Amino acid sequence: MSGPLLISTLLEALASALPIALAAMGGLLTEFAGSLSVALEGSMLGGAFAALVAFSAFASLPLAMLAAALVGASIGLLVGLVSTRLRADVFVAGLAANLLVPALVALASERGFSTKGVVVLEPAEASLAQGKGMEILVIFALLIFGLWLLVDRTVLGPRFRAAGEKDEAARAAGLDRDGLRVAAHAVAGAAAGLAGVSLSMAIGAFVPGMSAGRGWMALVAIYLGARMPSGALAASLAFGILLALANFAQTSRWLPPELLPSLPYLVTGIVYILSRGRKPRP
Repeated sequence: MSGPLLISTLLEALASALPIALAAMGGLLTEFAGSLSVALEGSMLGGAFAALVAFSAFASLPLAMLAAALVGASIGLLVGLVSTRLRADVFVAGLAANLLVPALVALASERGFSTKGVVVLEPAEASLAQGKGMEILVIFALLIFGLWLLVDRTVLGPRFRAAGEKDEAARAAGLDRDGLRVAAHAVAGAAAGLAGVSLSMAIGAFVPGMSAGRGWMALVAIYLGARMPSGALAASLAFGILLALANFAQTSRWLPPELLPSLPYLVTGIVYILSRGRKPRP
């Protein structure tokens, strides 16, 4: 791999890793609160579509990101409420959200753009959106740092962790355990929704299923990183490198193009299975 190609691949790896890392940092809050962010994938896809709709209407990145965050937070909030107030299984609730979001997006796309398939911005808008790529990545980096401070350097971090302990411990601390879990799901959904902004803005279009398992990668990054912020970030970077290599394989003569595009998802499945079999740390 030549020098310029290596640099290009590393930059692509970083661009792929930051959205996964942002979703993982949000999902880490639900882990601390004793729940599970299965709906990160749906929130990311919903955020990607919401960002495109807002950008097509206002040509404003802040409004696009706000729309994505609100849609993602709404999905997370719904899962949190169903799992806490109705006592539904959080995995089933999150999986249902992941299945429901593509259907709702297709319905909204048909109403707003007369198509259930690919939605493309106007050429001028698409060019403007693609030009925001570096700005989006910088914002993602700041948001990741902010979430890291939230869970590690503020009183909210210990409160979310207390919500993940036994009921007696939470009650002794005077905490609303269910309320904290719902809030954690909302924050995780907002983070995943924001992560989706980079997907649609990067190409100036929305493609059904464009999240392509990145929400699941974010969930696995949490476990691979031992449920620690630094570990989740390192695991997200590893997934970013795998995605970049998968793209490189499609033009490489010495890497099998049929295998590498599926490698990130294969690793995701393996890591998730292995992580579920780990004994919890004392």
